[in-house]
Amino acid sequence: MNKSDASPGPSASELISEKIAALGGWRGDTLGRMRKLIQEADPDVVEEWKWMGTPVWSHDGILCTGESYKDKVKLTFLKGAALQDPAQLFNASLDGNARRAIDIHEGEAVDEAAFKALIAQAVAVNRAGKSKPAKKAVGGLPNVRPSE
Repeated sequence: MNKSDASPGPSASELISEKIAALGGWRGDTLGRMRKLIQEADPDVVEEWKWMGTPVWSHDGILCTGESYKDKVKLTFLKGAALQDPAQLFNASLDGNARRAIDIHEGEAVDEAAFKALIAQAVAVNRAGKSKPAKKAVGGLPNVRPSE
């Protein structure tokens, strides 16, 4: 797993571990389990610590964030609307144009294989967004170099 912090002090991964430990109980267990699934689905995932204490997992852009509330753990996929979700894991933020979220309440199980598939898709969507289309010349025709 890569670290995104180059500054002295705790790394993002260490801060996420501390947050999971501080949460304790079912919320800490849930966030820790989902973190492990993210790392298994994408061994090259980068852990980041943003927005005053939000765990973020990235690979060529943000994949998802992990937040904890009194009654749930929320995993928000920034490009969730672009992902296929045949297992219907997304159960929150369904009306947005881009984001989708998974709210996990105490005692709920998440289909691990389906969750890993969402992570893999999110990586693929981010990678596809990094490629740039070929430039077009005036008139809509591709640029072609004359033969030398």
